[in-house]
Amino acid sequence: MAASGADLGGEARMIDAMLPRGSRVLDAGCGTGRVGGLIAAAGHDVVGVDLDPLLVAEARQDHPGPRWLVGDLAELDLPAQGIAEGFDVVVCAGNVMTFLAEDTRREVLRRMRAHLRGAGRVVTGFGAGRGYDFDTFLADAETAGLVPDVLLSTWDLRPFTPGADFLVAILRQA
Repeated sequence: MAASGADLGGEARMIDAMLPRGSRVLDAGCGTGRVGGLIAAAGHDVVGVDLDPLLVAEARQDHPGPRWLVGDLAELDLPAQGIAEGFDVVVCAGNVMTFLAEDTRREVLRRMRAHLRGAGRVVTGFGAGRGYDFDTFLADAETAGLVPDVLLSTWDLRPFTPGADFLVAILRQA
C-alpha cells in the first residue's frame, strides 16, 4: 500500500493531534505496530496488544520503545499484567472490530472503556460491508458504556454521512 502512495500514518496523526505530548495510548489490535509505533515516535507512552504473537514479535522488532503484548482483547486486563495506569486514548484501527467474533464485540468495547482514565476516548475505525453494521456497532458501544463524541468517515477528519463506506468513531464514557 505504501508503494502505491497510500497514507499509512493518518490514524496516528489523528490520535497525536488529539493529545498533549506524553499521553498514554493503548493500541488495541496493534498488529505489527504500525499505528502505535508512529504514535510513540510522536512522543506518547504506548502499549500495544494483539492476539497474534508473530505480529507482536514484528512490532517489537520494528518499533522498540512501546510495550507490545500478546493478548485477547475480549479478555484484556492490563492491571493483572502490572499495567495499572489507564489510558488517554484506546485506538483500534485497521478494521480490527470487524475481525472480532460477533459474540465478543461488546465485551471488547467494555474492556476498552475499562482501560480509559478520566476524560479518555476510544477511537476506532472500520469499513462498511465487513460484517459489522455501523448502527449495530454504535448500539454495542452504548451497551458497553460508550457514546459518540464525533463520527467521521475518514481518519483525515471528513464528517460521517449516511451511506459512508467507512466509520471513525471517537467515543467517550457514558
